[in-house]
Amino acid sequence: MIFLATSMILKLLLGFPFMIVLLGSTILYLMFYMPDFNTQMIVQQVMAAIKPAALVAIPMFILGANILTTGDSAKRLINMVKCFLGHIPGGLAITTSASCTLFGAVSGSTQATVAAIGGTMRPMLRETGYSSSFSLGLIINSSDIAFLIPPSIGFIVYGVVTRTSIGSLFLAGILPGLLILLLFSIYSYLYSKKTGAGSIPKASWSDRKKAFKEGMPVLGFPIIIMGGIYSGIFSPTEASAVAVAYALFLESLVFRTLKWDSLIESFLQTGLITGVTFILVGAGQTLSFLLSFLRIPQMILTNILGSSPSYLQVVLVIIAAYFIACMFVDPIVAILVLSPVFAPYVVATGVDPILLGVLVTLQAAIGSATPPFGCDIFTAQIIFKRPYLEVIGHTAPFIIILLIVTVLLVAFPQISLFIPNHAMF
Repeated sequence: MIFLATSMILKLLLGFPFMIVLLGSTILYLMFYMPDFNTQMIVQQVMAAIKPAALVAIPMFILGANILTTGDSAKRLINMVKCFLGHIPGGLAITTSASCTLFGAVSGSTQATVAAIGGTMRPMLRETGYSSSFSLGLIINSSDIAFLIPPSIGFIVYGVVTRTSIGSLFLAGILPGLLILLLFSIYSYLYSKKTGAGSIPKASWSDRKKAFKEGMPVLGFPIIIMGGIYSGIFSPTEASAVAVAYALFLESLVFRTLKWDSLIESFLQTGLITGVTFILVGAGQTLSFLLSFLRIPQMILTNILGSSPSYLQVVLVIIAAYFIACMFVDPIVAILVLSPVFAPYVVATGVDPILLGVLVTLQAAIGSATPPFGCDIFTAQIIFKRPYLEVIGHTAPFIIILLIVTVLLVAFPQISLFIPNHAMF
């Protein structure tokens, strides 16, 4: 265990890609401590991890998001929300959070949301008096709502790993996502009142009508995707292909903004991101297999939880484990590695798998925007070309809000479970 942990930490410090950190450390451990181990098992684990058909939805949703990012969809969403909310105190900040939520319902990707919404909103926020740190903290944390609002890539991965209904997970994420949006909006309002950060002039009703008309086609995404899934027309996996088709239809025929070069770039970016993601999925599965084979999680968790843990103990330990893990590793890897570890305790204590999926995905979202190594922090650094300390300078208030939402979900599970329990499908 010490050798494995040391090897991973050294590789991280030396700047190796995370896939090498996972696979390389696993292979080194097997070479030194289990030389007779059949290494074909590693290949089998990698292939088994990327085999589930539901994972096809990930590259498709990524492609749809990339197509929309190159076109006018994000700008139309922002303009629509801005016309209705921009004039109130904190209006532009609330517009940012609301736009991230809506774009999350289109793309399911936090990083695509950072790029699409942040690139447009950050200059507006800066021009009206918001500090750079507040603007960046707001953008990267608001983009994490995309991890909860369907179609969420996090829910897809969790559903595949734990064999939980992806459709039910999609429904369970709606109210928590909207609750986060509400609390972020309240904080933005109070922050604007305190600092005097400006708003913009109130839009006329004719401007609002025009903006709504221009933005409505983009709102067709969640309607078509969720409506199609829950009416039984297509599965969540097939919905991802419908999302791509609708993105192509909007940007090429309706908005007429899609250029051939942009489309090729979208395909290339999707291939690159998908390749990295699936390698991480395979590497995470391999490390999870090794840890389970060595029974390391059982030894650690027995000391922490004891032989007969309570429901609340299991939930709190799972929340803490995912939150800490996602501060250091990609959320997808954390879900892949930790979910099989906690599975026996989840079954034994009767934790609702849908509620747990929301809690786990929320912790993944929080961790991805939390120092020291939250992946959305580095995404923002690359996109906005700002120093690390400036990016993380105002993340604490948003992280506190997200942790408050976590406590509320544990205390009041129906916040997550109400819609899936009452949905007619």
